[in-house]
Amino acid sequence: MTDQPTDLRETVRQRYATAALKVTEGGTACCGSDCCGTDDRGPEPVEIDENFGSTLYAAADRDTLPAEALAASLGCGNPTAVAELLPGERVLDLGSGGGIDVLLSARRVGPTGKAYGLDMTEEMLALALANARKAGADNVEFLKGTIEAVPLPAATIDVVISNCVINLSVDKPAVFAEAFRVLRPGGRIGVTDVVADDTLTPAQRGERGDYVGCIAGALSFAEYRARLEAAGFTDVEVTPTHSVADGMHSAVVRAVKPTV
Repeated sequence: MTDQPTDLRETVRQRYATAALKVTEGGTACCGSDCCGTDDRGPEPVEIDENFGSTLYAAADRDTLPAEALAASLGCGNPTAVAELLPGERVLDLGSGGGIDVLLSARRVGPTGKAYGLDMTEEMLALALANARKAGADNVEFLKGTIEAVPLPAATIDVVISNCVINLSVDKPAVFAEAFRVLRPGGRIGVTDVVADDTLTPAQRGERGDYVGCIAGALSFAEYRARLEAAGFTDVEVTPTHSVADGMHSAVVRAVKPTV
């Protein structure tokens, strides 16, 4: 009998390792669709559709980043804008991939702040480190680990961000518990993720896309709120921004860790 959660995690890891290698070798990465090739200017931004990838970032942000960071972008939004980062803050990006959100966070928090990226995929971590060097970012640190077991002390982070990654977790309550643990009192979570209409069953979500394509593993709006509140968060908001499939949405998720 197979261990389904372990199998799913390994499938996700392999998918994103392959994506990182494609970018490193000059190609493009995919999340649920086919991609275009490259030209003599190096890797192109991810070509999926308008619902995923680097096109969801402002041109001013894209222009400041290495092409490889843009090419590895597989998210469904821009969490660095969602989180409204401030100078001096310490930020953790869950599932940081090629580092696009870590690099943007590092710019926003400035030299007195710090941006951490956490990823379980060696190939993505190598790509992210290379992108940080190209960007000249010295207030960043990339960590190897899973988002269900964050290798950071409790109450050391001001803001937790994530971009279309929590839906890929095989243990979402653990993700929210870990985000709550590492946040300082008064800290906040600001993520973008794929969320399902409350009327869709898990089976119906699976009919609309696969797990590694960021669809089948999505929580519903009510489930997302309930799990954040169960972890201890307050002021929970889950707001859809655009459709990614029938009854499935990219959404902005915000919540706060109480001060007491």
